[in-house]
Amino acid sequence: MNTKLKSIAIFCGSNFGTRPIYREAAISLGQLLAREEITLIYGGTQTGLMGVVADAALDAGGKIIGVIYQGLHARGQSHPGLSSLEIAEDRRQRRARMIELSDAFIALPGGLGTLEELFEVATLTQIGDHSKPCGVLNIDGFYDPLADQLHRAVAEEFMKPEHRDMILIKPTAQSLIEGLSTWQPPVITKWINQPKA
Repeated sequence: MNTKLKSIAIFCGSNFGTRPIYREAAISLGQLLAREEITLIYGGTQTGLMGVVADAALDAGGKIIGVIYQGLHARGQSHPGLSSLEIAEDRRQRRARMIELSDAFIALPGGLGTLEELFEVATLTQIGDHSKPCGVLNIDGFYDPLADQLHRAVAEEFMKPEHRDMILIKPTAQSLIEGLSTWQPPVITKWINQPKA
């Protein structure tokens, strides 16, 4: 089934990373979202890859909703040119609002915050709290170690293959958005070899 995604949340670094390829991929993603008329939902700042993807979408005529938390806003880190900016009380409230606004989720390269956000939305799907697709833009193999870790978790019976596979890992923005558009949620429980589970 092909679903028209109206909004996608982007999780990514507030730093740029060491290589130009990360910026280039963030620009391509922002431009693609604008062309496809998919609203970009993101953390609301102008720093790092977050600012790059927002600027690219804005420059291409896209709609961008930023959700920033009060601490960052008070430090002057809000992006000044967004279609809409919401100010949340804290990170938890910000993340909950981004999840509420989004039909799907994409992680670009980033650090702890990016990984936290990715795994939270994947976990919410795994336990059935929502049925929204998520994936990572695997720029130049950045997320290869994540793929290896997910395979290890399956091999050691800490997760089922269906839950590993629900996190899409794609090398291009186009292939990732196409995958998110045709994704179907798993219809199994998370528990393995446990009675009454």
